[in-house]
Amino acid sequence: MKRFTFSLLIVLLAVTLQAQQAKYVFYFIGDGMGLNQVNVTEMYLAEQDGGRIGTSPLCFASFPYAGYATSFSATNSITDSSAAGTALATGVKTYNGAIGVNPDKEPVESVAVKAKRSGKRVGVTTSVSIDHATPSAFYAHQESRSWYYEIALDLPKAGFDFYGGSGFLKPERTHDKKKAPSIYPIFAEAGYTVARGVEEYQAKRADAGKMILMQRDGEQVDASCLPYAIDRKEGDLTLKQITESAIDFLMKDGGKKGFFLMVEGGKIDWSCHGNDAATTVREVMDMDEAVKVAYAFYKKHPKETLIVVTADHETGGLGLGTSKYELHLANLAHQQESADALSRSITNLRRQRRAYTWEDMKEFLGEKMGFWKSVPLNWEQERLLRDAFEESFVRNNVKFEESLYSRTEPLAAAAKQVMSQVALLGWTTGNHSAGYVPVFAIGAGASAFSGKMDNTDIPKRIAKAGGYK
Repeated sequence: MKRFTFSLLIVLLAVTLQAQQAKYVFYFIGDGMGLNQVNVTEMYLAEQDGGRIGTSPLCFASFPYAGYATSFSATNSITDSSAAGTALATGVKTYNGAIGVNPDKEPVESVAVKAKRSGKRVGVTTSVSIDHATPSAFYAHQESRSWYYEIALDLPKAGFDFYGGSGFLKPERTHDKKKAPSIYPIFAEAGYTVARGVEEYQAKRADAGKMILMQRDGEQVDASCLPYAIDRKEGDLTLKQITESAIDFLMKDGGKKGFFLMVEGGKIDWSCHGNDAATTVREVMDMDEAVKVAYAFYKKHPKETLIVVTADHETGGLGLGTSKYELHLANLAHQQESADALSRSITNLRRQRRAYTWEDMKEFLGEKMGFWKSVPLNWEQERLLRDAFEESFVRNNVKFEESLYSRTEPLAAAAKQVMSQVALLGWTTGNHSAGYVPVFAIGAGASAFSGKMDNTDIPKRIAKAGGYK
């Protein structure tokens, strides 16, 4: 009788452990999203709620388990996205610039590969290009993040089920600038169906064994990224739609195998490189919309789903407060487009070759940024804008501001600087910082993501929660 009871307990324990395993795993990575990027977004949302002081929680920041992680690389106190992406994908520290290899340039295995080997369906998605640093760290092994063609060739080798993003940066050109066969026939030969846009995805999904979802073709399409949320137009592909499509495709078998899905909010980093506060807030909110899709899935499968949300590093050295014990974040709502789009608009004005006055430009900035109309400026802030106008429009001495992902007109650069001043936000850099990054989790195995950890701990804990081989 005792032996039977003991055997029954063993069986029950095994069943309990199996039930606690995460059959469905979502791994969200907000590129450049430090603690303050989350905090400023929640406080901005509160100010939008009738000027309330406090926070209005994002979906992912409301998860029951929270922690924070260090992000240094193997060779630098401040990481780049490829070393951080590799750490978050594989649990291995490496040098800045590396994709899926260790400091000795040897391939290392990602948690996505482990999930695939364990019989799960696997998806890797992003709001930037599919061959960019963070997504490629999950499927590629290259010594340099700039070897985009070679990275793309690694995509079918991994054999994942679904890839999604804006496109590919170098589909026909090797890293040494040599002409090469297009990657698209190579994808097709490996069994991948390419869908350009959600409508085409829906038309092709039933017959597709493996899928790559990209933006629709068009003259205005930028293969490097989706449009910023603040600049989005009707018909633009969104991270939320990519996430919905990925879940739909990975569940084609009825969910029998389970899945692993990585989703990157890649353009938080881009706007922070440009110190564009209003655009950054919209990008964090936009990634939260994608997380809400995963959360809706979790509510249908609460005992079998794990959602982890983190970041690869902080970008911009964002500070909340510059002098007064105040923040005026509601002003950010008056910015109508990203600083990049504003820069393009200003360039178009210049190309018209007409004599613009300062009063003309004040009207223009009032429409685009809300200055003077809804956002009061002091004389120093107006002088900063007027000096940029006179230097670039009157004296025609145009000195563009350069950041990693943008080249900004002087007046647009001054405008975003003034908007940060008005909101009382500060920036210490146009690059990455060594600040802690947040970690949030909910679902099966989520308790492992509390407290302080290193970025290399996160994929190891996900693999354990998912029972990956």
